[in-house]
Amino acid sequence: MTILVTGHTGFVGKALVAALSAKEVRLVGRSKLEQQSSVFFKKALDTNEQFSDCLVGVAVVVHAAARVHVMDDTATDPLEAYRAVNVFGTLNLAKQAAAAGVKRFIFISSIKVNGEGTSLGKPYTPFDQVNASDPYGISKAEAEQALQKLASETGMELVIIRPPLVYGLGVKANFAAMLKVAQKNLPLPLGAINNKRSIVALDNLVDLIITCIDHPKAGNQTFLVSDDQDVSTTELLQMMTRAAGKTPWLMPVPVSWLKLAAKLAGKQAVIDRLCGNLQVDISHTKDTLGWRPPVTVEEGIARCFAAKG
Repeated sequence: MTILVTGHTGFVGKALVAALSAKEVRLVGRSKLEQQSSVFFKKALDTNEQFSDCLVGVAVVVHAAARVHVMDDTATDPLEAYRAVNVFGTLNLAKQAAAAGVKRFIFISSIKVNGEGTSLGKPYTPFDQVNASDPYGISKAEAEQALQKLASETGMELVIIRPPLVYGLGVKANFAAMLKVAQKNLPLPLGAINNKRSIVALDNLVDLIITCIDHPKAGNQTFLVSDDQDVSTTELLQMMTRAAGKTPWLMPVPVSWLKLAAKLAGKQAVIDRLCGNLQVDISHTKDTLGWRPPVTVEEGIARCFAAKG
């Protein structure tokens, strides 16, 4: 079986290609990492690119490439910038894949299609109404809808995977900042945050993607994914600190005090992220595929420090 992977230089794609090293894999993108030995095709993810040469004999496409969150975005119209890649570029690739006889198209979407947060104890499911609100989430939702229409018209199987925050060795952004805080182990007023958030270890997401490549029940399904072990911000920081070899030093300051201080400092968005809930229900994923996350949250966090010693 020949598998075509996009986004192979990204956080998820790089790990996926490494895990697929024993299979016949083709890579599509603007560049290739030196350690990747798979056949590479230099292509752009836009409406004009031709993919016919790299799709010959391909059975499955794993589409992990996307325009992701851009800090300090300077685009005149951010939504259209996201659409250009995530919707129109994706659909161009998918149409050519269907025409080439590709059996299955796996689309790595985002939990942002469901929304930005949940009420405690009321997790998202794959059957909820779409509630995307930011340009990235809207573009992913529109891509899903366009791909579903294409799949129904062509018979090419579509698998949609919506991950929440993905973490692992080499993670960046807010999660990386939390890892650095844990390593320093400074006293922080974050010892009484009782929210719940679903996250997914990079190894768990990769394992699910590989499961979906040839699982007979995966076709035309939407799967949510997590470590199946929701954690609070306090619990997460405690796990990180222990994984860094230190004893947690978090002070139990009431959340109401944190929110007041954040409001006065103009940092309300930051504290909202730290204290908010975002839970996903992966029952459909587990029941349909017989899949279970092979890595626990504790082990996933420990792997974040694997090469830091």
